[in-house]
Amino acid sequence: MMEALIKDIGFIIGTTLMYSTPLIFTSLGGVITERSGVVNIGLEGMMCFGAFAGAAGAYFSQDPWIGFACAAIAGGLLALLHAIACVSFAAEQIVSGIAINFMGTGAALFISRMLFDGATQTLTIPNKMPLPLNFLFGEGKMFASSGFMDLVFNRFATVYIAFLMVFLIWFILYKTKIGMRVRAVGENPEAANTLGISVVKIRYGAVIMSGVFAGLGGAAMSIAVVSRFSNTLISGHGFIALAAMIFGKWKPQGALVACLLFGGAKGVEIFLGAKGVPVPGDILAILPYVLTIVVLVGVVGKTTPPGAIGKIFDKGESA
Repeated sequence: MMEALIKDIGFIIGTTLMYSTPLIFTSLGGVITERSGVVNIGLEGMMCFGAFAGAAGAYFSQDPWIGFACAAIAGGLLALLHAIACVSFAAEQIVSGIAINFMGTGAALFISRMLFDGATQTLTIPNKMPLPLNFLFGEGKMFASSGFMDLVFNRFATVYIAFLMVFLIWFILYKTKIGMRVRAVGENPEAANTLGISVVKIRYGAVIMSGVFAGLGGAAMSIAVVSRFSNTLISGHGFIALAAMIFGKWKPQGALVACLLFGGAKGVEIFLGAKGVPVPGDILAILPYVLTIVVLVGVVGKTTPPGAIGKIFDKGESA
């Protein structure tokens, strides 16, 4: 009885880690761009395009790491369009983000039809992301008898990379000169400009990096969690990542906690479904989204975003 309970807990924790990973990558992208003062609600589209590029790249190369790199490039290219529109041409950032969402999803489906005989999903990827700690688990390995540790720690490489990225982005933002400049631009771009900081370059870099991370988030879903891309794969995960960023108060460590919370809802959903709990599947499926709404309602008015978020910077007016 106790052993079964421990394994059930391990299953939920392991599933939580797996489904939190795409959200962690994407929410980190949101933290980076919004800390520089540029709103990016186009993370959903970037995540979707990254998921497709990652799955297609991994399928044709038969190498998940090449697919992972393709996803980063795809997300970065879409983010570059967002940066051009918002930073260079002072477009409305929300409108541009909405356009990017349509563009990313549409491009993914269009190219998928071209490459996969009219299908809106890729073929199954031959090789998933590796399990870096697999040498410790399984038959004859050090922790062969520990089902709990296997379920929790024997995760895809993307899980460990995501946690490492949380620390790295925190360190860059709060312990380095470039991070200080990003935060200064997000709080008061006019003052930053008078100190010789290039607001345009900082914002371009931050927005592009947000796309790179969103693309990696999509690939973490299509290459690791599942083995292919489909038109329903992302289904709002980019928006959940945005909610996690807000809940986490625009901080990497806060976003991590929020992503684990949302991933936990998915873990519970899958666990209850696997156990055959008499709850309609549709009810279980909406748990993460209901939690997103509840969290957002709870934090509205209680968090303080960067001072210049969403504001257009005009170098001529600040001169």
